[in-house]
Amino acid sequence: MQSSLIGKIEKAKRYAQETDRVTFQEFTVKFHGENSDYEVGLKDGKWHCTCSFFSKWGLCSHTMALEKIFADMLPPEARTAQLDAAGIQGD
Repeated sequence: MQSSLIGKIEKAKRYAQETDRVTFQEFTVKFHGENSDYEVGLKDGKWHCTCSFFSKWGLCSHTMALEKIFADMLPPEARTAQLDAAGIQGD
């Protein structure tokens, strides 16, 4: 293997451990819930989910789970608003 590629692999490993280098701006995922699949996303610092609970409350178990998974890779407005609104403390 070329030394330049080895260097890039090592850098990628280091970057993968330094998640504070990454901030999601926008994404959409398919979330397989207990009863159905939902489209969950983040855009402009705001969460969206196709489940009926989200349409009533503006948050749901799917968005809160993703917030916990991606924790420090979210913009501040997406990182704290939902869990604070629900009275849930992060780890």
